[in-house]
Amino acid sequence: MRALSLKDIESEISYAYLHAVTSHAGAGCSYTNRATDGNGIDAVITGWGPFPGGGNIEEVDIKVQLKATVGIPRLKNGFLSYELHGISRYDDLRREDLATPRILVVLFLPSDLKEWLSVSESELILKKCAYWVSLKGARSSANMSSQTVYIPQQQIFDVDNLKNIFTRLSRNETLIYQQP
Repeated sequence: MRALSLKDIESEISYAYLHAVTSHAGAGCSYTNRATDGNGIDAVITGWGPFPGGGNIEEVDIKVQLKATVGIPRLKNGFLSYELHGISRYDDLRREDLATPRILVVLFLPSDLKEWLSVSESELILKKCAYWVSLKGARSSANMSSQTVYIPQQQIFDVDNLKNIFTRLSRNETLIYQQP
């Protein structure tokens, strides 16, 4: 048995972040298996209504592609940039012919590993945060290996924004990619 690589640690911390936020929102979070991971789905979030200001749908699912990085995103006009590796992942996330919405959740971690997590008797601190974006409706890419995606800075993946996503989906709203 060997120790986790830094990439594996980033990934595991991103799962912990996702689970903490969804649990605190009163939602369910299930991790997928290798077959669904091969299709770009790392987790499925389920929210149960009624949702404040929501519509008639009482249960909503969101499929999540989860990423973590120590890269510092560029901020331009209120959008953060993230280099998504794997054009097939990009294409999966931008598809318009799927019943269950998909989002990309990116956890940006500090560059210094020692700053990622701290624990004391009074608190558990995970530094930085994750942002979410729907790529549904994004333009196709001529790139072969990666695509820069732009995430609205106000779309922090937190309890309030997750509940807002549930409310929108309960009203049959579509989460559409916003070009900067």
